[in-house]
Amino acid sequence: MEGSANERLDFGKMGYGCKHYRRRCKIRAPCCNEIFDCRHCHNEATSMLRNPYDRHEIVRQDVKQVICSVCDTEQPVAQVCTNCGVNMGEYFCEICKFYDDDTEKGQFHCYDCGICRVGGRENFFHCKRCGSCYATSLRDNHLCVENSMHHHCPICYEFLFDSLKDTTVMKCGHTMHYECYNEMIKRDKYCCPICSKSVIDMSRTWKRIDEEIEATLMPEDYRYKKVWILCNDCNDTTEVYFHIIGQKCSHCKSYNTRTIAPPVLPQ
Repeated sequence: MEGSANERLDFGKMGYGCKHYRRRCKIRAPCCNEIFDCRHCHNEATSMLRNPYDRHEIVRQDVKQVICSVCDTEQPVAQVCTNCGVNMGEYFCEICKFYDDDTEKGQFHCYDCGICRVGGRENFFHCKRCGSCYATSLRDNHLCVENSMHHHCPICYEFLFDSLKDTTVMKCGHTMHYECYNEMIKRDKYCCPICSKSVIDMSRTWKRIDEEIEATLMPEDYRYKKVWILCNDCNDTTEVYFHIIGQKCSHCKSYNTRTIAPPVLPQ
């Protein structure tokens, strides 16, 4: 009997679901009372509604009813179907109302984040200041920015906190999608779109600019012209000689600078 019970629980495993999750149930959205394979299917469908005021996203914790994909029985949220006895999700989180048969993802619920994550609990830690889970390799090895994950990706503008895509933390502490970051680097954009700090080691580039400036003599009228600059990398302000190729920060030697108005001296 025990073997038969286990077989019943596993019946249909990985055979149902959508492009987002393999699972043996659908959800009834509490916001619009419609049935969807998962919350992402709901959000994608409602985001395409013609009337912008009808567009909305589901609150995962508010889901109360699910429909078994094997026997079509609608029932309150639970892991095992009350009618046919199948596991509607090998992984089940009662808090997030989340089901998934593909346990190789290493799903776990982070109580500090308040949602389920993937990748294995042992591989992540929750950074209280940043307000999100990061890979253990970043413990004591990243610049904290308060609630850095609670904003939209600066490239594609998808909300990062519960995004299904991998994210990366830049040197400045700001975050964005990993694929968006790689695309940005491919297009020779090496500054954070949020704070403008350099996101990679630019020392070789600065050396090449030094050589170009040394080889490029400015016209007499501009040779001794000075301007005030703000360095995006170290936030220092200095007065330097103007050059058409670029202005070098006197403090950190970066060319990631911009001209600013001269400081106003007290009267």
